[in-house]
This record gives sequence, structure tokens and C-alpha cells, in this order.
Amino acid sequence: MAKQVIDCGLPALKQPFSWAVKGGGLLFTAHGPVRADGSIDTGPVADQARLTFENLRRAVQAAGGTLADVTQVLIYMTEVADMPAIDAVYREFFQPPYPNRSSAAVAALVVPGMKIEIVAYAALD
Repeated sequence: MAKQVIDCGLPALKQPFSWAVKGGGLLFTAHGPVRADGSIDTGPVADQARLTFENLRRAVQAAGGTLADVTQVLIYMTEVADMPAIDAVYREFFQPPYPNRSSAAVAALVVPGMKIEIVAYAALD
């Protein structure tokens, strides 16, 4: 299986990773509230979630798919109390049948003030 790095238009960061990688008909991608200039949104969680899921949409589309192709989403949040706000934004991007999903609260994310990060998988033909 050859892997293909997908250019989704987000800037390269200092860490050794690719925003999205396609292989074997699957897309593997991870996102947070990263702006096009590489800065991180540390504002309200709803704004961070919206930017995060918009980045996911950008990656899936760059790989030739749509959000309907997303099969699993793993959500990491720093505050369990943010789940209702994240769910509200999630519903802006996904409709039933929803992807499989797991949500977990974590002590912190890499950038102080960052409240959400996701990992997502999509099945692409």
C-alpha cells in the first residue's frame, strides 16, 4: 500500500507530521483550530470547534471526498463541560447517519488555550 500525502492548504508546522495521508482507500487526518496562517485559535470552544471541523472538511475535499465519507471521529477536549457546544458545531458539519465517534477529556493539548483536537478517518473510493 503506497501512502499519499494530501495537500489540504494548511501550513507546515514544526512537528513531524502530515495533515492528511491517504492509503488503501482510507484517509487518515488530524486537526485542531489552526488558522491558514498557522496561528491557533484559543478563543471560545465553539469557534475552535468550527475551525477544526472546517479544516477536516478541507482535508477530506482535497483528498476527493466529502464529510459524508468520514467513518470515525475521535474528539479530544480539555473540558468535559464543552461537549454540548462541540456537539452543536458537530451537527453543523455532519448529518445522520453520523460517523462512529469517541470523545475524551484530556489534561491539556500542545498549545495553551487550545480546547479541541480531532482525529478522523474517511473511506474514499
